[in-house]
Amino acid sequence: MRSTIAEDGGLTVTLHDTAIDEPANDEIIVRIEATPINPSDLSAMIGPADLSTLNLTVEEGRPQLSAKVPAAPLKGLRGRLGLPLPVGNEGAGTVVATGPEATALLGKRVGMMGGGMYADYRKIRAPEVLEIPDHASTADGASMFINPLTALGLIETAKAEGHRAIVQTAAASNLGQMMQKICHSDGIALINIVRSKEQESLLRDIGAEYVLNSSDPDFIDQLTDLLDATSATAVFDAIGGGTQGSDILQAMEQAAVRHMPAYNRYGSDVFRHLFLTGVLDTAPVTLRRMDLGNDWSVTSWLLFHFLRKAGPETERRLRQRVVDELTTTFASHYSRTVGLADALEPELIQAVQRKSTGEKVLIDPTAG
Repeated sequence: MRSTIAEDGGLTVTLHDTAIDEPANDEIIVRIEATPINPSDLSAMIGPADLSTLNLTVEEGRPQLSAKVPAAPLKGLRGRLGLPLPVGNEGAGTVVATGPEATALLGKRVGMMGGGMYADYRKIRAPEVLEIPDHASTADGASMFINPLTALGLIETAKAEGHRAIVQTAAASNLGQMMQKICHSDGIALINIVRSKEQESLLRDIGAEYVLNSSDPDFIDQLTDLLDATSATAVFDAIGGGTQGSDILQAMEQAAVRHMPAYNRYGSDVFRHLFLTGVLDTAPVTLRRMDLGNDWSVTSWLLFHFLRKAGPETERRLRQRVVDELTTTFASHYSRTVGLADALEPELIQAVQRKSTGEKVLIDPTAG
């Protein structure tokens, strides 16, 4: 699958025939049997296209999805224009060919990350894949990188900065549930923020102690009390737009001020850090600075940047934990499985783009 945005803003997503060379010494060829649709995949697939303009046609016997990218976001995509971008960050399947140094993997099931996974086959270096444990399915292995490593990376980041407790938004998501399981296992206090009673129940069923519903009229008061009790000073905000990040920083400041021996016009000296980890809300982030004190920071957090800075030893350690806990802590659940061509259906894309809890879709390229 390739996604191309033209100079005039026209988006096309098509399925191409591509030749794969014989694997080099440490390379393998994997027949892809499962690959998830993550928000980051949609970003590559349809970018900032206007979803109301999605249209599926058949060109030369192949499905072709088209849409229109508005003029404003098009200005930030100059480096991508005209480039057929391969889609799909992670996937899993069976090794069908290897180079001389990777023969031990022939016939094995592996999970992998590296782009271009919405395809029938993928060539990749052997050191970059992970063998799927015998007790796990190929579907389990398809999502063993993005969400698991993100959850572990966020917690590593919090620990490195010395935060004693964490707040997360969109906590009922697949990623949020992984965060809850890790924090429970590692003894880290985690305040989960959700938007419905059903999401509250979901998290409490997996052992969450602190769950707040942002739609409750006294949400901020409840949050401030929990922040005081847990001393949480890190926020991982997957919403990414609007005022909620600012509201949480303000509540943290209010909790810290409770313990100040005297008034200080600069606010508390308790450092608080808001990490923007997702873009569920595409509105601008609004920060009410006069309510936040002065000891805080806002950072955009991305898995690939974290891994580059963390180094290979940390990445190996985190990957091994994912393998060890693949069907427990890092289990992923899918609402449906579709073929590669089906992934171009406008209705499916619009449903996935809503990012509803429990609506994770898996692609099985062998299904057509």
